[in-house]
Amino acid sequence: MNYTDLLALRDRTAPVITAADGGFRVVVGLATCGMAAGAGPVMDAFKEYTAGMDNVRVELTGCIGICQYEPIVEIYEEGKPKVTYVKMTPDRARRVVEEHIRGGKPVEEFMLTENGKPAYSIDDTTFMKKQVRIALRNCGVINPEDIDEYIARDGYQALRKALTEMTPDEVIDVVYKSGLRGRGGAGFPTGLKWKLASDNRGKVKKYVCCNADEGDPGAFMDRSLLEGDPHAIIEAMAIAAYAIGADEGYIYVRAEYPTAIKRLQIAIDQAKEYGLLGQNIFGTGFNFELSLRFGAGAFVCGEETSLMTSIEGKRGEPRPRPPFPATKGLFDQPTVLNNVETYANIPQIILRGADWFASYGTEKSKGTKVFALGGKINNTGLIEIPMGMPLREIIYEIGGGIPNGKELKAVQTGGPSGGCIPARLIDTPVDYDSLAAIGCIIGSGGMIVIDEDNCMVDIARFFLEFTVDESCGKCTPCRIGMKRTLEILDKIIDGKATEKDLARLEELSDYVKTASLCGLGQTAPNPVISTLRFFHDEYEAHIKDRRCPAHVCKRLVQFIIDPAKCTGCTKCARKCPTSAISGKVREPHVIDQSKCIKCGVCMDNCAFGAISKN
Repeated sequence: MNYTDLLALRDRTAPVITAADGGFRVVVGLATCGMAAGAGPVMDAFKEYTAGMDNVRVELTGCIGICQYEPIVEIYEEGKPKVTYVKMTPDRARRVVEEHIRGGKPVEEFMLTENGKPAYSIDDTTFMKKQVRIALRNCGVINPEDIDEYIARDGYQALRKALTEMTPDEVIDVVYKSGLRGRGGAGFPTGLKWKLASDNRGKVKKYVCCNADEGDPGAFMDRSLLEGDPHAIIEAMAIAAYAIGADEGYIYVRAEYPTAIKRLQIAIDQAKEYGLLGQNIFGTGFNFELSLRFGAGAFVCGEETSLMTSIEGKRGEPRPRPPFPATKGLFDQPTVLNNVETYANIPQIILRGADWFASYGTEKSKGTKVFALGGKINNTGLIEIPMGMPLREIIYEIGGGIPNGKELKAVQTGGPSGGCIPARLIDTPVDYDSLAAIGCIIGSGGMIVIDEDNCMVDIARFFLEFTVDESCGKCTPCRIGMKRTLEILDKIIDGKATEKDLARLEELSDYVKTASLCGLGQTAPNPVISTLRFFHDEYEAHIKDRRCPAHVCKRLVQFIIDPAKCTGCTKCARKCPTSAISGKVREPHVIDQSKCIKCGVCMDNCAFGAISKN
């Protein structure tokens, strides 16, 4: 494909995205989140009910963003704002077709509400108004399985510009000046990484790799990008290959992401068919081949050297650095490795310029960041915000606050490698340096909200247990040190620890952090270190008072029956699985703590509020 053909295809296809052909465009969110909520039958229903209507196109799209309202359907009509419908079902689809598409009147009861009124479009909600979408610009907008729709949104224009108007060094210079830092967690300057790998172009074999081995609990940023906009990643990798002098690349993606894998392969095949991958791209003599490689679910393979070792067909274990991958990476050749979100920014940076991208964010953290917002929050989903936005704005405006009137306790960022930010620091700007200053990290972009009902010792244990299971076992500090750390946390939660154990916990965490071989071990103690720093009183309550303030740790919880409230209905006794409750009919009952297994069934079944945790 030449430049003229690309422009002609873009101009011909662009009106299709906004239904400017005089009809309706119905898009159904068919990312993993949508499919899990039942979007497949909704898609089938729209196709069935619009069959024979020549002015209606029904298409799939990626993640629209506000995931707890899936399945989500959006309807575009020429000359009118799009309309967003949430929690769709096949029956609701029938009504939308009859009343909106045929009757011309949108169905307000199926919409989101904002300030008590229907929000016709998700774009009219605070959830979206506060966002700036660069990496996510096409997610929920285009059909990710149709290259023409990507091209309609200026797709592959950045690759064309780089190959025909810029030298490789100019490409690197733009990326460097944009201030883009790696979105995979470390935050290393992307342009600098490319510069280090660019030496000896044409003289040695080089590779470009994409880390799509997203494994953090609660993280789904990369998956959503791959499912919603796979061509952006392909285009960016081709630009990176041109910049450093590579002609071959690999996307290392988790095998647990079948939809992402399917759409990536479709996108690669389409790009090859259009001449946008392969030989002599845009007639410039530049060649680039791209392949997929699948991870088997090892979290450690998210670390760059482990990932490349896995691509080579070996056991996924980290290698000592230096040498760094930019000089000796995949198959011992110079390699650029960035994660999915980092690449997703590249085409727009090339098209719009370094200054445009750098106009967002802070002095040292430029651009935007995608987060998977989850936990105890009203609006869960995928968000993209300018770097430097205060945490308060994210939680209470975009996220809609904490459900059920509960108090915010902490926000956990960075997945198993991250830390917990206490509620008192809620005005902290979310950028690399501000979070580092309080001992936390952005990481790849997980953001889990924690309320007053969560125990911070239990939270630390949850993440540490994950990293203990995922350790490759190569180095002693990680293999042994984290296991011993987990054992101390178990003692604390069971009410068997002493103050000496607490001091040992701090010592071990510091040892693992400073002595481990790779990033997994070096960051694994972060949840423990941050909770010890900000929630030390909870650790002391577990150890000194044998009490869990949040009433979460079962061995430190007692279920107590208030005799003033107990009517002697016997329901709790009948439901108790261990016969720990005794008492006569119409007389107050008691719980034998030696038999109680802390299951909470009694409290769940008490109709009089007589049972409480202590």
